[in-house]
Amino acid sequence: MNPKKFTKKMNLGTWIIFAMFAGIVAGVLMGQSAELFRPLGELFIRLIRMLVVPLVAFSIILGASSLGDARSAGKAGILTFVYYLTTTAFAVVLGLIAGSVFEPGKGLEVAQIQMMFSDEYAQRGATPGFWDTVLGFVPVNPFEALGEGNILQVLFFSLFFGFGLSRISHEKKAAVISLVSTVNDVLIWMIMKVMWTAPIGVFALMADAVGTFGWDILALVLKLLLVYVAVLLAQTFGVYPSMVKIFSKMSPLHFLKKISKAQIVALSTSSSMATLPVTMKVCEHELDVSKETTSFVLPLGATINMDGNAIYYALAALFFAQLFGIELGMAQYVAIILTATLGSIGQAGVPGPTLLVVAVLLAADIPIIGLPLLFGVDRIFDMLRTAVNITGDASCAVIVNEKLKN
Repeated sequence: MNPKKFTKKMNLGTWIIFAMFAGIVAGVLMGQSAELFRPLGELFIRLIRMLVVPLVAFSIILGASSLGDARSAGKAGILTFVYYLTTTAFAVVLGLIAGSVFEPGKGLEVAQIQMMFSDEYAQRGATPGFWDTVLGFVPVNPFEALGEGNILQVLFFSLFFGFGLSRISHEKKAAVISLVSTVNDVLIWMIMKVMWTAPIGVFALMADAVGTFGWDILALVLKLLLVYVAVLLAQTFGVYPSMVKIFSKMSPLHFLKKISKAQIVALSTSSSMATLPVTMKVCEHELDVSKETTSFVLPLGATINMDGNAIYYALAALFFAQLFGIELGMAQYVAIILTATLGSIGQAGVPGPTLLVVAVLLAADIPIIGLPLLFGVDRIFDMLRTAVNITGDASCAVIVNEKLKN
C-alpha cells in the first residue's frame, strides 16, 4: 500500500489507539526508565488545560445567549439538570447493586497489602456543608475564577452573563455575541490543533503510568476493575441508548455509532474537557443537534455530569467495606448515594478524582487507609469513566434538542 494513502486512512482516533498500545509496550519494556517520557505527557495536558477553561466560558455564554427568550432557556436548563441528576443517581445505585452482587472486595488478604496502607488522606476528605457548597459556586471575582481555573465558578458566571445577554435588545447584543462567537471559534480551532499532538501525549502518559506502577498492583484490584467495566458497559450501552430511544426519535444504534468517535478520544485523554470539542463536533454535525443546544448542554455536562465517576465512588466504597469485613446498613447506603451523586457533580473543583472517594468513605464510616490501592491504577479507571461521562453528555444533548423542538 502507498504510505501516503495509508497515512490518510489513519485518522486521529486510530493514531491515538496505536499510541496507547505503543505506550503500554514501552512501559512494560522500559519499566521505571519510561518516566523520561513524562514531560511530553505533561506538556500535552498543559496545552489542553490552557484552552479548556476559556473555551467553556465562551461556549456557555454563547449557548445561553443563543437560547433566546427566558422561557426557552429555563426549559433547557431544567431538562438538562434533571437529566444529569437522574442518570447520576441511577449510576450510583447500579454500582451499588453490582458491588453487592459480585463482591469485588471479597477474597483479598489485608496482610498482603498492609505495607501500602496509610492514614495520609484521613484529613483530606471533609465533606463541605450545604452553604459552603452553594457559596462555592459563586465567584467573588469572575476573572480570578477564570485565572485559577475554577470551572464551577466560571460556569455560574458564564450562564448568568449569557442569560443576561439574551434579554437585551438585538441591536445592543449583536456585537457582543459576534465577538463571543468569533473567540469561541478560534479557541475550538486552537484546541483541535493541539489534539493533533494527542498521539505523542497519550504515548508518553501511558508509558509513564505502566512503567511506574507495573502490573502487580493491577492484580490486587482486577476483580474491582472487571465489575466496574461491566457496570460502565451497562450504563453506556443500556441506560443511555434507552433514554435516547424513549425521549427522542433517534435510533440508539445510530447514536452509539456516531458518539464512538468522541469515546475514543475520551479513552485516550481521560478528560471530558479535553474531549469537549470533539463531542460538540459530533453532536452538531453527525447527530443533528442544534449549535445552541450543543453550546449549552455539553460544556455544562463536561463540568457536572460524571456518571462514570459516581459509579466508581459507589464501587470503591463497597470494595473497601468488603475488604475490611464491614456490614453496611441502609443509612450507609443512602450516605453513599447522596455523597457520590453530589461529589461527582462538584468534582471539577477537587484536584484528583480519587480523593473524592475519601468523602464517600467517610460519609459511610468506611476506613480510608486502603486508598493507595487505587491510586496506582487510577489512570485506567479514569480512561473508562471519561468515555461514559461524555456519552451521557451527548445523550442529554440529543434529548434536550428534541424536547426544545416541541
